[in-house]
Amino acid sequence: MSLPSGQATSAPESALDQRYGRTKRTGKRDRRILVIAAAAFAVVLGAWVVWGALDGPSASLESRDTAHIVIDEHNVQITFQVTAPENTRVECALQALDPQFTVVGWKIIELDPATVPVRQFTQHLKTTQLATTGIVKNCWIPEAS
Repeated sequence: MSLPSGQATSAPESALDQRYGRTKRTGKRDRRILVIAAAAFAVVLGAWVVWGALDGPSASLESRDTAHIVIDEHNVQITFQVTAPENTRVECALQALDPQFTVVGWKIIELDPATVPVRQFTQHLKTTQLATTGIVKNCWIPEAS
Protein backbone atom coordinates (compact mmCIF):
# COMPACT_ATOMS: atom_id res chain seq x y z
CA MET A 1 0.00 0.00 0.00
CA SER A 2 1.40 3.35 -0.94
CA LEU A 3 0.96 6.63 0.87
CA PRO A 4 -0.53 9.65 -0.81
CA SER A 5 2.17 11.72 -2.40
CA GLY A 6 1.68 14.64 0.01
CA GLN A 7 2.28 12.45 3.06
CA ALA A 8 5.30 10.67 1.64
CA THR A 9 7.26 13.88 1.10
CA SER A 10 5.89 15.89 4.00
CA ALA A 11 8.08 14.48 6.78
CA PRO A 12 11.43 14.69 4.93
CA GLU A 13 10.65 18.21 3.66
CA SER A 14 9.68 19.48 7.10
CA ALA A 15 12.87 18.00 8.56
CA LEU A 16 14.91 19.82 5.90
CA ASP A 17 12.94 23.02 6.46
CA GLN A 18 13.71 22.89 10.18
CA ARG A 19 17.37 22.07 9.60
CA TYR A 20 17.96 24.95 7.14
CA GLY A 21 15.53 27.47 8.63
CA ARG A 22 13.20 27.65 5.66
CA THR A 23 9.75 28.95 6.39
CA LYS A 24 6.63 29.24 4.36
CA ARG A 25 6.24 32.58 2.65
CA THR A 26 3.82 34.77 4.45
CA GLY A 27 2.20 38.01 3.47
CA LYS A 28 3.47 39.57 6.71
CA ARG A 29 7.14 39.10 5.75
CA ASP A 30 6.57 40.38 2.23
CA ARG A 31 4.76 43.40 3.62
CA ARG A 32 7.63 44.09 6.04
CA ILE A 33 10.18 44.00 3.21
CA LEU A 34 8.03 46.35 1.16
CA VAL A 35 7.70 48.80 4.07
CA ILE A 36 11.48 48.77 4.67
CA ALA A 37 12.18 49.37 0.98
CA ALA A 38 9.65 52.22 0.87
CA ALA A 39 11.17 53.79 4.00
CA ALA A 40 14.67 53.57 2.52
CA PHE A 41 13.44 55.20 -0.69
CA ALA A 42 11.75 57.98 1.33
CA VAL A 43 14.97 58.64 3.27
CA VAL A 44 17.02 58.87 0.07
CA LEU A 45 14.44 61.12 -1.58
CA GLY A 46 14.29 63.36 1.51
CA ALA A 47 18.08 63.64 1.62
CA TRP A 48 18.15 64.60 -2.05
CA VAL A 49 15.51 67.32 -1.52
CA VAL A 50 17.37 68.75 1.49
CA TRP A 51 20.67 68.70 -0.41
CA GLY A 52 19.05 70.55 -3.31
CA ALA A 53 17.50 73.14 -1.00
CA LEU A 54 20.75 73.79 0.87
CA ASP A 55 22.75 74.16 -2.33
CA GLY A 56 21.58 77.76 -2.39
CA PRO A 57 21.39 80.28 -5.18
CA SER A 58 24.67 79.22 -6.79
CA ALA A 59 22.80 76.24 -8.22
CA SER A 60 21.04 78.62 -10.61
CA LEU A 61 24.23 80.46 -11.64
CA GLU A 62 25.67 79.56 -15.03
CA SER A 63 28.13 81.14 -17.44
CA ARG A 64 28.80 80.26 -21.07
CA ASP A 65 31.30 81.55 -23.62
CA THR A 66 29.59 82.61 -26.82
CA ALA A 67 32.46 84.19 -28.79
CA HIS A 68 35.97 85.57 -28.64
CA ILE A 69 37.97 87.77 -30.97
CA VAL A 70 41.75 88.11 -30.83
CA ILE A 71 42.10 91.81 -31.65
CA ASP A 72 45.90 91.99 -31.61
CA GLU A 73 48.91 90.68 -29.73
CA HIS A 74 47.81 92.33 -26.47
CA ASN A 75 43.99 92.39 -26.61
CA VAL A 76 41.16 89.86 -26.69
CA GLN A 77 37.43 90.50 -26.76
CA ILE A 78 35.27 87.94 -24.92
CA THR A 79 31.50 87.66 -25.35
CA PHE A 80 29.69 85.53 -22.81
CA GLN A 81 26.29 84.84 -21.32
CA VAL A 82 25.49 84.73 -17.59
CA THR A 83 22.34 83.21 -16.10
CA ALA A 84 21.82 84.32 -12.51
CA PRO A 85 18.94 84.91 -10.10
CA GLU A 86 17.25 88.26 -10.63
CA ASN A 87 18.54 91.22 -8.59
CA THR A 88 21.75 89.39 -7.70
CA ARG A 89 25.25 90.83 -8.04
CA VAL A 90 27.66 88.44 -9.79
CA GLU A 91 31.43 88.38 -10.26
CA CYS A 92 33.18 86.53 -13.08
CA ALA A 93 36.80 85.64 -13.83
CA LEU A 94 37.84 86.03 -17.47
CA GLN A 95 40.95 84.41 -18.93
CA ALA A 96 42.95 84.69 -22.13
CA LEU A 97 44.94 81.56 -23.03
CA ASP A 98 47.80 80.88 -25.44
CA PRO A 99 48.15 77.69 -27.56
CA GLN A 100 49.71 75.81 -24.59
CA PHE A 101 46.72 76.83 -22.38
CA THR A 102 48.92 79.19 -20.37
CA VAL A 103 47.02 82.12 -18.88
CA VAL A 104 48.25 85.26 -20.66
CA GLY A 105 45.48 87.56 -19.42
CA TRP A 106 43.18 87.59 -16.40
CA LYS A 107 40.45 89.90 -15.15
CA ILE A 108 37.69 89.75 -12.54
CA ILE A 109 34.60 91.76 -13.41
CA GLU A 110 31.55 92.72 -11.37
CA LEU A 111 28.12 92.43 -12.96
CA ASP A 112 25.45 94.64 -11.45
CA PRO A 113 22.10 93.18 -10.41
CA ALA A 114 19.43 93.04 -13.13
CA THR A 115 15.74 92.23 -13.41
CA VAL A 116 16.32 89.60 -16.10
CA PRO A 117 18.01 86.27 -15.34
CA VAL A 118 19.90 85.80 -18.64
CA ARG A 119 22.27 88.52 -19.83
CA GLN A 120 25.02 88.80 -22.43
CA PHE A 121 28.26 90.76 -21.98
CA THR A 122 31.28 91.70 -24.05
CA GLN A 123 34.55 92.53 -22.29
CA HIS A 124 38.02 93.49 -23.51
CA LEU A 125 40.94 91.77 -21.85
CA LYS A 126 44.59 92.87 -22.03
CA THR A 127 47.16 90.11 -22.54
CA THR A 128 50.91 89.78 -21.99
CA GLN A 129 51.38 88.01 -25.34
CA LEU A 130 49.33 86.71 -28.25
CA ALA A 131 46.31 84.73 -27.03
CA THR A 132 44.41 82.12 -29.01
CA THR A 133 41.22 82.19 -26.97
CA GLY A 134 39.30 84.07 -24.32
CA ILE A 135 37.01 82.33 -21.84
CA VAL A 136 34.87 82.83 -18.76
CA LYS A 137 36.72 80.75 -16.18
CA ASN A 138 34.10 80.96 -13.44
CA CYS A 139 31.26 83.10 -12.07
CA TRP A 140 30.07 83.32 -8.48
CA ILE A 141 27.79 85.28 -6.19
CA PRO A 142 30.03 87.32 -3.89
CA GLU A 143 29.52 87.16 -0.15
CA ALA A 144 27.95 90.23 1.43
CA SER A 145 30.61 92.47 2.93
